[in-house]
Amino acid sequence: MADSSSEREIRVGFVGNPNCGKTTLFNAFTGANLKVANWPGVTVERVEGQMNYKGRPIKVIDLPGIYSLTSYTIEEIVTRKCIEDNEVDVIINVVDASSLERNLYLTLQLLELRKPVILALNMMDIVEERGMEIDLHRLPEMLGEIPVVPVSARKRTGLDVLMHAVVHHYEEGPKGIVVRYDSFLEGKIMETQQALQSKYGEMENMRWHAIKLLEFDEEVGKDHPVDMKNIVSKSYEKQIINEKYDYIDEIIKECLFNKDEKEAATDKIDVYLTHPVWGIPIFLGIMAAVFFFTFTVGDFLKGYFEIGLDWVSVNLLALLNNLQVASWMTALIVDGIVAGVGGILTFLPNIFILFLALAFLEDSGYMARVAYVMNETMSMVGLSGKAFLPMLLGFGCTVPAVMATRALPSEKDRKRTILITPFMSCSARLPIYVLFADMFFPDHALYVAYSLYLVGLAVAIIVAFIVHKMNPSDEEDTLLIELPEYKTPNARTVAIYVWDKVKDYLSKAGTTIFIASIILWFVLNTGTEGFVDDVSNSFAAMFGRLLVPVLIPAGLGSWQIAVALISGLSAKEVVVSSFSVLYGINNINSASGMDALSQLLNNSGFTAVSAYALMIFCLLYSPCMAAVATIKRETRSWAWTLKMVGFQLLIAWAGAVLVYQIGSRIF
Repeated sequence: MADSSSEREIRVGFVGNPNCGKTTLFNAFTGANLKVANWPGVTVERVEGQMNYKGRPIKVIDLPGIYSLTSYTIEEIVTRKCIEDNEVDVIINVVDASSLERNLYLTLQLLELRKPVILALNMMDIVEERGMEIDLHRLPEMLGEIPVVPVSARKRTGLDVLMHAVVHHYEEGPKGIVVRYDSFLEGKIMETQQALQSKYGEMENMRWHAIKLLEFDEEVGKDHPVDMKNIVSKSYEKQIINEKYDYIDEIIKECLFNKDEKEAATDKIDVYLTHPVWGIPIFLGIMAAVFFFTFTVGDFLKGYFEIGLDWVSVNLLALLNNLQVASWMTALIVDGIVAGVGGILTFLPNIFILFLALAFLEDSGYMARVAYVMNETMSMVGLSGKAFLPMLLGFGCTVPAVMATRALPSEKDRKRTILITPFMSCSARLPIYVLFADMFFPDHALYVAYSLYLVGLAVAIIVAFIVHKMNPSDEEDTLLIELPEYKTPNARTVAIYVWDKVKDYLSKAGTTIFIASIILWFVLNTGTEGFVDDVSNSFAAMFGRLLVPVLIPAGLGSWQIAVALISGLSAKEVVVSSFSVLYGINNINSASGMDALSQLLNNSGFTAVSAYALMIFCLLYSPCMAAVATIKRETRSWAWTLKMVGFQLLIAWAGAVLVYQIGSRIF
């Protein structure tokens, strides 16, 4: 009979500093389509995957990126709890080999947990480029004979050796004590261990618990309270940290060679990209280039999608007529579903180009620099540059942006950041910008769309400033962030990121927008007496007219626009599909479709200033229902969430009114 232990699933935890390539390595093993980004706080929750190595089932867990096991942040709490609760059998400590000194502090803490630890030396290509060498024989000796495996997460090399080490080391168990502190500290550790043993008996990780109690760690002190009055009167955290780094210095001296022989290209580039004066203009210039490609290349590709949609509409209508389908059903399919969903799909090339550009910026390591250069600006509104990271994510989607606020240190900072993050122009708003900018500002569409992204950023900072002045924070919120190495974006990582975003966009077209188009068609074609021939007698028109007096000061005084804006609460893309259905235009994004819509809008007194006011309203008003649900989950308060939605509706109305009233007097 086979030994059952050899068939037992091994639980492997991936632990490492932010930007060490941990999630990329996890993806390489599991094939999971996780987003990989070069800033802390992306992997806020643990993510699990399954794999098989030579018949042995292995569960791999991607834990949040952390710098230490001190429970100051949500990431550190999640990672430490997973390890403490024995949810992992083996720890793969992924380190950036080009920044060995910084990464080894976490390694020494992990070794004190008395768990099997394997050191995965990632980014060895950067080590070689810098002319550095790591002694792969001496390094494991100084770390207690643990396995040290050179790997490349991006090139997918060394993976088999690493997993072989996992299986072998799991069966072998943990090694001995690595860091011996000075005699005074060792005496205090021994006394604390004895106090723990007398109260709790034999404990797993006894030495680690004792060290944490000497550091006055709140979590350990709460879980295993011990009377420390007769042992220590102050925290020895600084001394313990210093002695760990003293040992790290010894490791570096013996194992790392030619450390300063070659200056990193990253440092040369950062002279410009993180410059205190030029850093922000460079960021704005880069984003302008992103939108240039989004519009030029995206619009070129969009033409082919429009041809395809026209072909589908014509042939589908012919098919339905040949099948003698009821006229109301034909209208629902062609004028409702195809017009609504198809109108959104034509913007897919623009969405694709935008996310492709953002993926390149993220994977190159540039986005962390944006947080760094924005730190001073954010500090003026009571936040640190770290709060700008969720805002950057908001350019893609508000949902993950709100979730990323978990990485912020206090609840007050999280709520303030959640309040302003929806003002960032998510990808769902891009179809609105593309449609109305191309329609009313054909020669300046790029600049108009780009201005909306800047307006959203400016409004977010202004709102944060006002909130800060109304309720100032006494806490000093400093930015501690790693600036990762610049690197050539990995094709697989970029592809995963772009496909994930495109898939979300397509799933919305197939679900939310599909359902919204059907509902909108019915409320447009039914009234108090059943089906109506004149949409002005429909339920939608009745409801829209109630909102017209409120929207007239913003230059949006037609019931069709009111209905489109309300429908956009489900998903911002629905605003565009609603215009298709409301005005009966099958391919709203084609030249003929835009001409037809423009004519209809002009007939109702809608001008270019009205169009910009509409885009401002769509930029600033409350996010989609998925984002609202996420905000409620993160804040755990419906009252706060609903107040936020009302506040953003008020800001959107005020912004649109301001634009229209001033613009209509100038132009």
